[in-house]
Amino acid sequence: MNLFSDFLEFVFPKTCICCGTALLVEEKSICLYCRYQLPTTNFHYQNENTAKKVFYGRIPLVNITSLFVFHKKNMTQQLLHQLKYKGKEEISSVLGDWLGEELKTLVWTKDIDVVIPVPLHAKKMRKRGYNQVAGFGVNLAKHLDCSYSDKVLIKETPSATQVFKNRSARAEMKHDLFKLQNEALIANKHILLVDDIITTGTTLETCAQIVLQAPNTKLSIATMAITM
Repeated sequence: MNLFSDFLEFVFPKTCICCGTALLVEEKSICLYCRYQLPTTNFHYQNENTAKKVFYGRIPLVNITSLFVFHKKNMTQQLLHQLKYKGKEEISSVLGDWLGEELKTLVWTKDIDVVIPVPLHAKKMRKRGYNQVAGFGVNLAKHLDCSYSDKVLIKETPSATQVFKNRSARAEMKHDLFKLQNEALIANKHILLVDDIITTGTTLETCAQIVLQAPNTKLSIATMAITM
């Protein structure tokens, strides 16, 4: 079986999802060169950061971080495009491993109890076949030694993509887009809410306000990227 797998990799080598070059055995989805080129934020190592400023006065947070900076036409955009629109679901898990390895070393993550994703509407889930942040959340939970649940938030109403809409346009998003269920899964717990990207923060703010309706909850946020 190993010989057959080796033969397949020789004939059909796995390639980097960023640059397309053949991956070495120890590389997974992203080659080492591209890993060093991707614009990381290191927000989780900072007491104050840009992501925190987005939510000042809007929602109470223990902490917040994003893995990458997102600009139009930069490598982060290419990566998320592959994840969301080209069926490269494995990117989600790779980024969860990347950020999870860093977060598990920090004090503020030690009491996180459950990771929950911003949900997709059922129609979009059927079309795409997966929630692009599911693997990200699952692997974060694995590294943080906590649970993962996609049974807490549901999206009842579909919405158009929010990337690069201005804040006033995004503010039209209403709370009835999302619904809290299985409240007991998060009551009295520190929750890590995960999503793919922060633009104006309206989606995350809406979800956070709903999640915080559960009694005695604390909230942190982690995303794959943030627009800057």
